[in-house]
Amino acid sequence: MKIVKIIALILLVGFLCIQFVPTNLNQSNIVPKTDFLLINNPPENLSTLLQESCYDCHSNNTGYPWYNKIQPVAWFLENHIADGKDELNFNEWDALSNRRKKSKLKSIISQIKDDKMPLSPYVIIHKGAVFSETEKQEIIQWMTQLKDSL
Repeated sequence: MKIVKIIALILLVGFLCIQFVPTNLNQSNIVPKTDFLLINNPPENLSTLLQESCYDCHSNNTGYPWYNKIQPVAWFLENHIADGKDELNFNEWDALSNRRKKSKLKSIISQIKDDKMPLSPYVIIHKGAVFSETEKQEIIQWMTQLKDSL
């Protein structure tokens, strides 16, 4: 029984200590001129949907939830956001070539169709990020037209 208490105490101290390890927050007050929404000017409803469902992980400005202050959750979010931005950063959209833009749009369309994006762990907590069938069709149609115009 004494060993269990010692292990529990060590785990508690370890948990408390990791709370002081800082994370790099993905926040910026600047919307660059290369931003997807500025360049492509989608309809207002689609712009709102994209910001709510995509921009936290795929832009330079994440709206962090309260639980981001707790480690190891903050590390998980930091890595997840970095991975998302490596794949696609909407703030750097216009820096991509037209060929790359078409490829990204094709991927976005495919992932929305297949319900791979937004990610299910994200929509569990962010209910506003869930696309209705109508919203999915609107986004897919608009992005298809955008892809075809490039």
